[in-house]
Amino acid sequence: MKPLRHLDLVVLALALPVFVLAGWPLLGYVGGAAAWLMQRGIQIYTNRKARSSDDPKHVAGWVTGSMIGRGWLVALTIFAVGMVENDAGLAAAVLFLVIFSVSFTVSMILRPFDQPRAEQPS
Repeated sequence: MKPLRHLDLVVLALALPVFVLAGWPLLGYVGGAAAWLMQRGIQIYTNRKARSSDDPKHVAGWVTGSMIGRGWLVALTIFAVGMVENDAGLAAAVLFLVIFSVSFTVSMILRPFDQPRAEQPS
């Protein structure tokens, strides 16, 4: 199940030849990929910080702050790419949404396997 957790990165890598062959703006690929990789790195860091805390307020703060901050980061990155070139902004947004959809689907499928199994009564 571990390799499935990185399916988003596989899709991201496979998107590059699609962009090149289709003649889509490479700035869009770079912008979408940068937005995805930055937010993913922040998510990994903040999830580790949240898991290391026993205080529910700290956990909620890390998780909530991360979600809001990552949303703004992605939106501003895509907006900046779109300000440089309209089509690149659209390409970055579509790429990000495709990768997000893959990542979200995989995380929902694997969620039950993340929880420790409860002991069965004898």
